[in-house]
Amino acid sequence: MAIDVNNESGTDIDEQAVLDVARYALARMRIHPLAELSIIVIDADAMEQLHLQWMELPGPTDVMSFPMDELRPPGKDDDDPPQGLLGDIVLCPEVAEKQGAEAPTEHSMNEELQLLTVHGCLHLLGYDHEEPDERAEMFSLQKAIIDGWRAERGMEGPSPAPTTR
Repeated sequence: MAIDVNNESGTDIDEQAVLDVARYALARMRIHPLAELSIIVIDADAMEQLHLQWMELPGPTDVMSFPMDELRPPGKDDDDPPQGLLGDIVLCPEVAEKQGAEAPTEHSMNEELQLLTVHGCLHLLGYDHEEPDERAEMFSLQKAIIDGWRAERGMEGPSPAPTTR
């Protein structure tokens, strides 16, 4: 998997964990190992501009996803995984820090960024949470991926609860 993490935020984050959780999520979703993903980390002002430009909503948000080739996970175990450009995930550590502190299971900014990375990957793969059934499916899958990734690394305690809108 070709994944680039570009931190333009001025905030020190665990870039390796963001990279690792993205790689884990895409492998778990059976995306082709040659697929490409870009993760950009920006400050709140830059995120607010993107949020306004693309969603016509004021204020910064936690994560935005910009799909390229609209890759989807294969449907059957014997299907060949799709290859191509997944797109971009844009993260905002300032919003992540606030959300992590306010979450029902309080957690760190880096844990929130890991959760948001998985959330962004799922959006790139066509998952959404506008409707209740979509939300249930996406957030269940998001939790399973985070829990699997954390278990594989021997991390203890509950996984961060979903905080994205």
